[in-house]
Amino acid sequence: MRGKFSSVFRELILTAGLPLALVLAGFWLAAQYVAPAPPKSLVVATATKGSPYYEVAQRYRSALAANGVTLEVLETRGSMENLQLIGDPRSPVAAAFLQGGIANTKDLPDVRSIGRLFHEPVWIFYQGAEKLERLTALTGKRVLIGPAGSATAVLAQRLLAASGVTRDTATLINMELPDYVETLDTDKADAGFLVLAPEARTIRRLFASPKVRLMNVVQADAYVQRFPFLSRLELKQGVVDLARDIPSADTQMLATTAALVVRKDLHPALTNLLTEAVISVHGQPAVGAGGETGILQRAGAFPIADDQEFPLSPDAQRVYRSGPPFLQRYLPFWLATLADRLFILLLPAVGILIPVLRFAPALYTWRIRRRIVTWYRELKRVEASVGDQASSTQIAAAMDEIDRIEDAVNRLPVPIGFANQLYDLRGHIDVVRRRLTVIRSAAA
Repeated sequence: MRGKFSSVFRELILTAGLPLALVLAGFWLAAQYVAPAPPKSLVVATATKGSPYYEVAQRYRSALAANGVTLEVLETRGSMENLQLIGDPRSPVAAAFLQGGIANTKDLPDVRSIGRLFHEPVWIFYQGAEKLERLTALTGKRVLIGPAGSATAVLAQRLLAASGVTRDTATLINMELPDYVETLDTDKADAGFLVLAPEARTIRRLFASPKVRLMNVVQADAYVQRFPFLSRLELKQGVVDLARDIPSADTQMLATTAALVVRKDLHPALTNLLTEAVISVHGQPAVGAGGETGILQRAGAFPIADDQEFPLSPDAQRVYRSGPPFLQRYLPFWLATLADRLFILLLPAVGILIPVLRFAPALYTWRIRRRIVTWYRELKRVEASVGDQASSTQIAAAMDEIDRIEDAVNRLPVPIGFANQLYDLRGHIDVVRRRLTVIRSAAA
């Protein structure tokens, strides 16, 4: 009895072997496409402490901390250093703030954008009695273009070169931004480019200087058409200081936009989370770069899910279009990401298992019936080998074969559901035996 049970159990295992192998193959195949669990920390390159990039990153850090992710805010010298860090595969930096106009996807093919965050106005101040409204007017003058190697210097030289102003036609001076005020006040320079937030101390000091004026860029629209990363802003009369009427007239300005970029291989869950933080922080009405009420952007203008310089991350694009992933709307972040991974693993397995389970009973029935049919085949062969004129020797050999078949059938393990077929086989063995007995009697 134990032997028969073991045989039936072995038959069940053999029958289930194919479905099990297919399911395991499905798990293996799915595992090749399942992203590992997201890391619990993320490094973002910003700028110096107190800068708009640094302050915005602090707000992102609070949003990510609520979901169990630590955002490590790395203080840097600004966009140019961030550019080097995000482009270096050995760097731990996975996200970085970049000023518009300093690089694009040709420079960083493995970088994707999370969106544009806020305006970075290009301030062009000048001193002297002559009214300046075009960059071409800076030919032959002494122009401050920011620290050497800085994003401000890169952008200033790009705009000046488009206007025919180069180091051959003007004196371009690299200088730290806080020194601009004294330099312009003491006639050591004629004009200067700055890329700073409106609330920056240097900007306030320049507006307060009686010798310095802000250039009204009359060709602003032309520069925007020439350089898609630029925007035209209009600084309304008195918007900086209503009491002192600064500026004294409507002034056209150029502005670039800050981008948050990430490595292409950043975990999709972290990209989603970072995009949600961007929307939460910059989607508030009239939020400026450092969190203050902005004077150079309309309510709800940012973030912008479009980028002229870097392709938008597909994961970020889905968040902009449809909001957070479905599970993250109702479950904690880590539980939602775990469920996502399990779902991807189970989907192909279930897809294989459902049709296999439908055919498994038929496969099991076929394997059991094959045992019985095998002995029917043997019985038919023995019966066919003995004709009415068979010799006694042939009949004796056939009878021995019948005994062998009967002995094997008696030891055949068959589930109770197939017992009727087994008893039918036994009855047919007796039928053939009786026929052989009749032939043997007739031959005697």
